[in-house]
Amino acid sequence: MAQRYVRVQNQEGQIYYGLLQLSLNVQVLDAPPWLQGQPTDLILEPDNYHILAPCAPSKIVAVGKNYADHAAEMGTPVPSEPLIFLKPPTSIIASETEIKYPILSQRVDYEGELALIVGDRTSDCTPEEAQTKIWGYTIANDVTARDLQKKDGQWTRAKGFDTFCPLGPWIVRELNPGARLQTFLNEDTNPVQSTCIDKMVFAPDFLVSYISQVMTLLPGDVILTGTPEGVGCLQLGDRVRVEIEGIGRLENTVAAR
Repeated sequence: MAQRYVRVQNQEGQIYYGLLQLSLNVQVLDAPPWLQGQPTDLILEPDNYHILAPCAPSKIVAVGKNYADHAAEMGTPVPSEPLIFLKPPTSIIASETEIKYPILSQRVDYEGELALIVGDRTSDCTPEEAQTKIWGYTIANDVTARDLQKKDGQWTRAKGFDTFCPLGPWIVRELNPGARLQTFLNEDTNPVQSTCIDKMVFAPDFLVSYISQVMTLLPGDVILTGTPEGVGCLQLGDRVRVEIEGIGRLENTVAAR
């Protein structure tokens, strides 16, 4: 099993980065791992921590319509270049916490996605250089108030509500380029989304390079790489699970705000 890098909070409220062991103990690091954090002698046992979102980025840069089948289901062409937007860091929540359904929306959708973690300050890099800037991978759910997205024309409000970016549960360093992404609702064994991540229109290294031409990416920043076909609405009480082979599963329930 790949090493799993986590961010946790102990019972006293202290936040640490660490390595999740098979025993579920966490070996604490002395800094975020992308800042060369090294293992310490501090070990947290399972009853003395809970898992947070795996990073605290300065920004979340997301990519729209990066799978041709999703662009088609939205009734739009595939963009000729990456369509990027921002989600606020305050939208991030951990696995096993609640997505809060805002009273301003009547239609909230799930969007299962692969997320990239930037490991180094990055500006104006080439796609070849970008490969060295991607520190690791995790799972995201780009929750979207679809009715507000259509109403507003631009996406800030629809994508920016608190709890609209479940992220985690941990970060892995390497991922099979053809890993399968699947999204499940409740107890249904048939996924509502299922694709291989190599079906992206714009690959991860190209995305990092493209975004870096616009804005400087900082260590720990997050890039959401787009969602495949099969997006759909969430109801109060639903449980949504996004799985990516080689990473794990991100699970959240939906509750009233």
